[in-house]
Amino acid sequence: QVQLVESGGGLVQAGGSLRLSCAVSGRTFSTYAVGWFRQAPGKEREFAATINWSGMWNSGSYADSVKGRFTISGHNAKNTVYLQMNSLKPEDTAVYYCAIRPLDNFRTYYYTENAYNYWGQGTQVTVSS
Repeated sequence: QVQLVESGGGLVQAGGSLRLSCAVSGRTFSTYAVGWFRQAPGKEREFAATINWSGMWNSGSYADSVKGRFTISGHNAKNTVYLQMNSLKPEDTAVYYCAIRPLDNFRTYYYTENAYNYWGQGTQVTVSS
């Protein structure tokens, strides 16, 4: 079993920054992908960013809506994946979830919810205007 715990959410003004953390524990995979998704009130959960680990981290991939503002990174010694969010907008308000799956190919990115096996409980991010 794999456990994921998100942290770092909160209330921030538009233009501000937050860094989310996703701590991974339990029987993790030797190579894996971690994705960040978000769900705004009344909307479906959507992809935000993803990154792969296979002895090293790759550069990651982003949704167009966050590209250039969000940065995903990993710290394997801490089994933690981060999502640095800059220039936040009110439309970034959502519950943010991280998820993990085993990796088939280091160059393959996974953009859909059903591609991931385990999920965290989420952390709320609220951006005020």
